[in-house]
This record gives sequence, structure tokens and C-alpha cells, in this order.
Amino acid sequence: MLAIFLKTLPFFALIGLGYWAGRTRFFTSEATAYLTKFVFYFALSAMLFRFAANLSLAEVLDWRLIGGYLFGCTLVYLLATLVAFLRREDVGTAAVEAQCAVIGNTGFLGVPMLTLLMGPEAIGPVMMVLAVDLIVFSSLIVILITGSRDGRMSFAILRTVAGGLIRNPMIVAISLGFAWSALQIPIPDPFNEFLAILGGAATPGALFAIGASLATKSAERVEVALWLSFAKLVLHPLSVAFAVLWLFPADPYAASVAIAAAALPVAGNVYMLAQHYGVAPHRVSAAILFSTTFSIATVSLVIAWVSQL
Repeated sequence: MLAIFLKTLPFFALIGLGYWAGRTRFFTSEATAYLTKFVFYFALSAMLFRFAANLSLAEVLDWRLIGGYLFGCTLVYLLATLVAFLRREDVGTAAVEAQCAVIGNTGFLGVPMLTLLMGPEAIGPVMMVLAVDLIVFSSLIVILITGSRDGRMSFAILRTVAGGLIRNPMIVAISLGFAWSALQIPIPDPFNEFLAILGGAATPGALFAIGASLATKSAERVEVALWLSFAKLVLHPLSVAFAVLWLFPADPYAASVAIAAAALPVAGNVYMLAQHYGVAPHRVSAAILFSTTFSIATVSLVIAWVSQL
């Protein structure tokens, strides 16, 4: 446990450095926004493309793992939705809270951290988790919020969902990478070096950006945020573990990576969606703040556990 904690500490130290820079206003909100945009559209996309181009789709498409991960997520998603309804929240708010309970910071934190801590072979399962999160649950929240407001499903909602997926640089980078791999085109050395240099900025840039963005987060609706943090950091990995180890038993190593990915704190893009639709952004903000803070300990515990599988 101590060895794993010491390995994760530099990642969270970078987040802490970004948080300090944001709190002291050395790094302004505008600077954080531009850094996030650079990482999201350029550095992380280069890293994901390079990883995908050196994999085959068959290495990622483990249907038992996908089914297990999706089942584990769905259990927690439904539980969070039920708890929200018991508190008499509307459909949109329930959808946002459920999103907090199952969507971790896989892109900015999981990809760089888990591939370094659990080995380069982790990239396949991590990208599978990222794809499920982006395609299934990021689409679902838009459908639920928009559908509940309109009172019905429409072609316009599906067009909005499809447009969001097509414009997401992480999905584009992964898809292009797998297409490149399928065509069996070798990556020219200069292009590979370019991707390696640009992708190398993803890890420090993403972690610093996470910390700097946390500096602007408020701790409102504390009791709800603590519940959502507990659901994300504890219930989500336990539910995924139950599904991928016993219900849909997958390869132990791939299963361990999926469980570790499920233990990551609430993703920043949940706040972006909540803010965009004007649905409970403050409780999402607090959930991101609390879950990221607590994950310094919980992620180490989960990785130490799954490393023994």
C-alpha cells in the first residue's frame, strides 16, 4: 500500500501544484481554460492516437470486460438515480448526480497515471473504459436532460448527441488511431516523434489543469457531494469489481485495470455538462473537489488491491 501510495503521490502533487497556482491567482481562470483546451485538443489527442495506432481493435474489444464494466456502472447509476428521486429531485438533476457517480477522470488522470503505474498494457482496457463513458453515459445524460425538458424524444436530440460524439477530440483520436492500425500503415519516424513529444505534454499539463480548475470549485451542497464522492470512489469500483471478476469474469489483468479506472474521482466534463444545461453545477463542483481530494488515499488502496489479482 505504501509503495503504491508513493507512486501515485507525484501525480497528486502535480494536481496540488496546479491548485496552488489557481488559488493564488498565479494561474488565472482564463489561463486554466486555455491550458485545458491545449491538453484536450492537442496533447491528450496525440497520446491517444499514438496508443491506438500501435494497438489492434481486437486487443481492446473484450466483450466480457465491456459487458462487466457497463453492468457495474449501470448498477451504481440506477442507485444514484433512485437516491435523487427519493430526495424529490427532477429527472435532469438525477441524471447529473448519476453521472457524478459513474464517470471518472479517465482521460486527464486515468490514461497517464494507470499506464505508468500498471504498465503500458493497461492502455487497452483504459481506452475501453473511456469509450464506454463517452459513448454511452455522456450520450445518456444529454438524452435525459433534453428529453425531460422537451417532454419527448426527437431527432434533434439524437442529432445533438451524435454531433457531440463526432466533435469530441478523444473519440476522434482513438477512432483515427484504430483506423490507422487496421490499415497496417507504419507510423513514419518523424511523425511518431512528433506525437511522442506532443503527447508527452498530456500528463503534466492535464494534472496541472485539474488542480488549477479545482481552485475555482465551491463546496456547496456538502452532504450531497459527500454522498456522490462515496458512490464514485467506493461503490463504483466495488460494483465494477463484482461484475468483471464474478458476474462476467474477464482477464484478471484487464479486469484490474477497469476496476482501478472505476476508482478515479469525478470527471471535470460532468461539471461542463451541468453548467452548460444549468443543472446542479454547484453540487457537481463540490463532488469533483471532494472526490479528487479523497482519491489521494482511495485510488492507492484500490490499485494496491487489484495489483494482487
